[in-house]
Amino acid sequence: MSGWAEWFAAQRAARETAGLQRALRPRAAGDDLIDLANNDYLGLSGRPEVRRAAAGAALRWGAGAGASRLVTGTTTLHAELERELAGFTGRPAALVFSTGYHANLSAVSALADRETLIVSDAHVHASLIDAARLSRATIRVVAHNDVAAVRDALSAAGGRRALVLTESVFSVLGDAAPVDDLAAACAEHDALLVVDEAHGLGVLGDGGRGLLHSRGLGGHPNVVMTATLSKSFGAMGGAVLGSPALIDHLVNRARPFIFDTGLAPAATAGALAALRVLRAEPGLPARIHERGAALADRLGVPRSAGAVLSVPMPSPQRAVAAQAEALAAGVRVGCFRPPSVPDGISRLRITTHVGLDDARWAHAVDVVARVVESRPALV
Repeated sequence: MSGWAEWFAAQRAARETAGLQRALRPRAAGDDLIDLANNDYLGLSGRPEVRRAAAGAALRWGAGAGASRLVTGTTTLHAELERELAGFTGRPAALVFSTGYHANLSAVSALADRETLIVSDAHVHASLIDAARLSRATIRVVAHNDVAAVRDALSAAGGRRALVLTESVFSVLGDAAPVDDLAAACAEHDALLVVDEAHGLGVLGDGGRGLLHSRGLGGHPNVVMTATLSKSFGAMGGAVLGSPALIDHLVNRARPFIFDTGLAPAATAGALAALRVLRAEPGLPARIHERGAALADRLGVPRSAGAVLSVPMPSPQRAVAAQAEALAAGVRVGCFRPPSVPDGISRLRITTHVGLDDARWAHAVDVVARVVESRPALV
């Protein structure tokens, strides 16, 4: 066995011993399982008008954008989506990317360099962590949602440009960031606050306009918003929203944007159609919170600020077993294990969906409750 083969085998054996081995499990189109693991909170991916828009764009424009955005990969669809996203969220301008991951990589790596200080919440998404590393800035990780620690770090910046990284709703615990206080701290120190609204857009605020919009921070000059189009919008892609000067800078300096093929026309049109459905049906996000609150109370876990519920499990192995129990009963749930969890505690991750009818939702809740109630106590 070669050196690399031995290394791969040893790595896999270590993951299996720790209960951390993962595998891809393809799902078939149209299966009858109830999916509480995906992020299509509003059920917009399956809406007929969204599907028709995506299919129509593929027929008109082709399967892909054909080039990077700066060559010929920008279509009128991209421009429409950017204009309507900015208007919906109250931001001056927007730039669309192929994924939310690329949006975060671009925003942070184009704004920070070796002379910059990045102050990062300990629970931010991997895309923001990777973006901070890519920027080569000095990075200071502070305790989760600790505004005082952020202020201390900014005070010690020594005149350097500074970024503060957070999420509006955190993807594991489902809690919200104190964006008002963080924005105030950034304004005092002339720092930029980068807020990932991946789990806030479509869920929080007036008609799903996000946490920043709900707190009156839509046009705040010290706040940069990033988002994904693959969750509440049920499509694919990402966006950075802020001032025209910010967008101009990203177009010219963000390598993950400049050297990436543009978002495919079908995904662009699908996201645009989903945005228009949300705008026409502003009551959809309220149903997320109604169902989510009832589910949290049933499971005995804290209510989420968004659509993500997190149920701690005593071990990675028990989390995987509970996921399998739910699947055997016809319900998919998420399973988060290290390194995907910031505190090292394995969890079932359950997302609230409003696209399910009442009967299927009630059945899913019963299944999840039985699985959770049977778990051993945490020690």
